[in-house]
Amino acid sequence: MTTLPGPTVGVVGGGQLGRMLGEAASPLGVDLVVLDPTPDCPANRVATQVVGEFDDPDAVAELAARVDVLTYEIELADPDLLLDAEVPVHPAPDTLRTTGDKLVEKRDAADAGVPVPEFRQVDDADDLAAAVDDLGEVMLKARTGGYDGRGNRPVCPGDDYAAALDEIRPDADWRREDGPGADALAEAMLNFERELAAVGVRGADGRRALFPVTETIHREQILRATTSPPRTDEETVDRARATALDVLDTFDGRGVFGIELFETPDGRVLFNEAAPRPHNSGHWTIEGAQVSQFEQHLRAVLGWPLGTTRRRCPTASANLLGGVDGPREARLSGVETALSAPGAHVHWYGKREARPLRKMGHVTVADADDGRVAALERARAAAAAATFRGDGAGGDG
Repeated sequence: MTTLPGPTVGVVGGGQLGRMLGEAASPLGVDLVVLDPTPDCPANRVATQVVGEFDDPDAVAELAARVDVLTYEIELADPDLLLDAEVPVHPAPDTLRTTGDKLVEKRDAADAGVPVPEFRQVDDADDLAAAVDDLGEVMLKARTGGYDGRGNRPVCPGDDYAAALDEIRPDADWRREDGPGADALAEAMLNFERELAAVGVRGADGRRALFPVTETIHREQILRATTSPPRTDEETVDRARATALDVLDTFDGRGVFGIELFETPDGRVLFNEAAPRPHNSGHWTIEGAQVSQFEQHLRAVLGWPLGTTRRRCPTASANLLGGVDGPREARLSGVETALSAPGAHVHWYGKREARPLRKMGHVTVADADDGRVAALERARAAAAAATFRGDGAGGDG
């Protein structure tokens, strides 16, 4: 009897998320083909690569012609090109269009009754002045293109509002096609207690599932570490779960969705933003959950049964970031020291260059005995021991 080859999944994007999708695909008998403009991208080690730009119609068409289903791991994927693909695309391209515009995302969530911080559309300096008068200090956000803190800027009363708008998106062609404007929104600055996240998943039968709520620890708006379970009470965790499921209901298509939340000092949980793809806040699931977010994403986009989202044990993860003193050759050292921590697992993304605050890898500690505090401390220490040759950068958090 001849054994037929397994399905092939196409991924727009071949960075670290594509790499980890490839690592999850192999045991399932799934082949992966990625589209990425960087030759020998991180996912190239575990997948076949089509070299091309994310918005190149010919490259996207070539990718689609080689696969059974398309997905994406980067918001730079073009929703219009994905809609033209002659294979199923998950999550739905229109969902990517929604999450790619922070103002549309916030409006849709608010219209669905999801609690969000107060926000205002900002089309020019006068709008920003009015928002500050109304809300006080705000976080000014570019509607599109921002990530890892880029495109965000706090604005206080009396600041130079025009300069703030120029700073978040300095490009000459940054205005939207739907009319003149600064392509921004202003959110009321929150004095939040902590940041939380939950990775949601929707399968072919409409089933929803949610990985356990996780605490995310940021500095300078860059994710540094996660710990699951979070350092909060069960009532807050329950509210976070309910909010995340409500957010999940606002999106279309199958796959996993990274959902970021704020916990306020008065116990409220507010929706921050979401990504229709595997998410850095869910990397802990590789060792810490029964089925990782990457395997769940593949199961979902292929229409296969979802796995359990149960956590194995308290688990923490710390990111390895590039140093702040400019690009350096990305050669990892200190792995032996990092791995000497009980329960530690090192993930190196295979990027050739360590740029300032670029995510280069992460260290996870799954600690069944000592609990979440020990796991977080151990993950931070292990990440700090892993450095880039000549760089001196390591984990932080």
